Amino acid sequence: MTKKVDATAITAWARLIRAQKTALEGVEADLKKDGFPPLVWYDVLLELERTDKGRLRHGDLNAELLLPKHNLSRLIDRMEKQALVSRQSCENDGRGSFVCISAKGRRLRKEMWPAYEAAIARHFASRFSLDETKILAQLLARI
Repeated sequence: MTKKVDATAITAWARLIRAQKTALEGVEADLKKDGFPPLVWYDVLLELERTDKGRLRHGDLNAELLLPKHNLSRLIDRMEKQALVSRQSCENDGRGSFVCISAKGRRLRKEMWPAYEAAIARHFASRFSLDETKILAQLLARI
């Protein structure tokens, strides 16, 4: 049996989705204004940089990303053309491959961070007190 959802929960849900959309659009606009690629590029570079060897298998990378990735293969193709990442054969699986971050990719990720951090401050953090962000983080951790 399905549990009914009250109107307050539906309103909160809609506001959460709208807030995410609005914040991401603002961050994307700020990055573009500063001459940087889309936020998903940062997301890919960060996840690769966080690994010991600077590489992840395609499926593992897909699982780690925060942002929607409608076609990760095409995204990786575009990033590879810019020499930010490369593909490397997987030794144990002839069909599989790793996506590897390049030195240029590491530099771009580091260059993007100040603009991204400022955008987070502008479109999100500035709207809440530190205590409110702690509460929000705790509430969202339940989902």
